[in-house]
Amino acid sequence: MTAAPTLERVVDRRGLGDFLGFTDRVYAAEPRFVPPTHSQVRRWWREGVPMYLLREPGTGAVLARTTLHTDAAFDARLGRRYQLFGLTEFTAPAAEPLFAAITAAGRAAGDREALFGPVALLPNQAGGVITSGYPDRGFVDSAYNPPRYVTAYESYGFVRRFESDTWICPVTPAPAGADPLLADPELRVHRGDPRRLDEQLDLLRELLNASFAQLDYYTEISDEQLRRQTDGLAYLLDESLLLYLTRADRPVAFVLCIPDISEFVVRVRGNLNLVNQLRLLATRRRYRREAVLIVKGVLPEYQGRGYQRLLSAQLRRNLHAGGYGTLRSTYVGRDNPASAAQFRGMGGRPLHGYTFYEKAL
Repeated sequence: MTAAPTLERVVDRRGLGDFLGFTDRVYAAEPRFVPPTHSQVRRWWREGVPMYLLREPGTGAVLARTTLHTDAAFDARLGRRYQLFGLTEFTAPAAEPLFAAITAAGRAAGDREALFGPVALLPNQAGGVITSGYPDRGFVDSAYNPPRYVTAYESYGFVRRFESDTWICPVTPAPAGADPLLADPELRVHRGDPRRLDEQLDLLRELLNASFAQLDYYTEISDEQLRRQTDGLAYLLDESLLLYLTRADRPVAFVLCIPDISEFVVRVRGNLNLVNQLRLLATRRRYRREAVLIVKGVLPEYQGRGYQRLLSAQLRRNLHAGGYGTLRSTYVGRDNPASAAQFRGMGGRPLHGYTFYEKAL
């Protein structure tokens, strides 16, 4: 009888190298996949996030990789104890043994009720599986995978959760004329300032947590988490693409975009070491033709007043003035028609169907 592949925890730098390098095999000659940056994955490993490799018995060849982690805040939010998994990639033959191993790990924990993923490390950070739009490339902070991933998850009994879409919009001039809302002397649009980035990140975090608190999957982001996610943002930031709106000096709405460096990340295979960061900095004008909308929101008590429409129009003007031709957006839930309507108003279309997966244990 042939031995079954088993999960092996990454405990040293050699294993971490195998974990990072596995996507080079799965996505060989596939420029549409944008890997997570090595620095982010290494940081998670140093912080103790459990990372695993599925190896072929005998040869030791890597067949799959995944994290297996938990999050008490996410459990409390959804009212169920989840075994989370993420950064999950696998060869076609490895799907069943990988999912069997993840299931076994969840059951062995003793108190887990369901599997949920792929998330890195939570759905409001990154992760997910695309379910359509395969001819279009992925981008930073979003997923890309072959169609066989969907078949594999659903054949193994996973069900879709939080179905969404990413979006792509052409950048065209905003309609002429000022928004009537700007006649209100209490309203003022502000833009990013690299010299005040720490202060503005604090403001952004408060707005983000308040704006997204009503979403089922969203768990509050801490100051430390936001700073880790935006580490290195200052040298990439186009200050005209970080906008927020105040009403009587109180921040009430925001939008954050960054230049799309996906092609560079693909070229260096996710390795944004110091040398590659300097190369990117030296050529950053080349990567200001396309942008990625990372997040936007309005405080709940101010929603429905046109504030996000006002910011979107200003963003559109700034993108056009900056020479950007395309705007992509990270996933937007299909239960959020207002956001989708804004993208359609820009002439946009859904780019990738998007989902997370859950399976009861």
